Amino acid sequence: MKIQSNQSIFGHEGVFQTVPGPDGTHVEMPYSGIRTFLRRRPSLDFTGVDLVVYGIPFDLATSGRSGARFGPSALREASTQLAWGEVWPWGFDPFDRLSVVDAGDVPFRRGQPQKMLENAVEFARRIVEEGAGTVMLGGDHSTTFTALKAHAERHGKLAYVQFDAHRDTQASKEFDHGTFVHHAMCDGLIDPAHAIQIGIRTHYDHTDSITVLYRDWLHEHGWQGALARLREVVGDRPTYLSIDIDCLDPAFAPGTGTPVVDGLAPHEILSILRRTTDVNFVGMDLVEVAPPYDPTGVTALLGASLILEYICARAAGRQGV
Repeated sequence: MKIQSNQSIFGHEGVFQTVPGPDGTHVEMPYSGIRTFLRRRPSLDFTGVDLVVYGIPFDLATSGRSGARFGPSALREASTQLAWGEVWPWGFDPFDRLSVVDAGDVPFRRGQPQKMLENAVEFARRIVEEGAGTVMLGGDHSTTFTALKAHAERHGKLAYVQFDAHRDTQASKEFDHGTFVHHAMCDGLIDPAHAIQIGIRTHYDHTDSITVLYRDWLHEHGWQGALARLREVVGDRPTYLSIDIDCLDPAFAPGTGTPVVDGLAPHEILSILRRTTDVNFVGMDLVEVAPPYDPTGVTALLGASLILEYICARAAGRQGV
């Protein structure tokens, strides 16, 4: 019997377990049940797991509007709309190919941001040491630094792909969501010569060797050109992917703290993600979803959908599809 991703049965690895109803059904509606990401089993045992989803509900490093602390819970909530088995256009259920669990959120005490960063590094380190890939739900973009640090400890300097409206490379001794890439370069976590930033449309000094595809470049060369450059830049190196939801136009993703007009359309980033099955991604995150600025919930739905596409691409790559 094939068990759909939105079903739960005792003993079926990877799926959240529930008691069946009197009629024998195990199906849970999107509006019911405990909200794990894509209905994955909650677990802190990462043995034999391919991908571990975890959240960092932190937004104290924002430069403007707060609210991204609610991102992990909103992404989990929205993902219940997507946990229905085979995924279009892939034609398969990624969880038939990959073991994925939800490890919950990084714990930290209020008023202790430095301790949060330390906890987040240790949380990611535990996952990486087990050989699993990470899928981090932000949180503001400073949280990416913690995952980069854990992966760099295992793999060395990382190749890096960032979809964003902002470069986050401001040269400052202070650490926040607009400086974390600068600090990642200074600390040797990413290799600027093998890093690419896509969709940038705000001004930052470009004194480093990161490849930057500004929005006007994308208008001229399209997502196909961006995909080709991405492949050239990262090659077969261990690569980390970071998606700031503000890479998308606010018409599609209004729920973020620093929206910038003339962003990517969903089909542009989706088209790229669907063709990265052979890229050596070791981890990814999706950050800066701020639900208070989007009462419709479409921003979180789009964010959860992008993560699902990433998972499907990893599953397809595993099977050589």
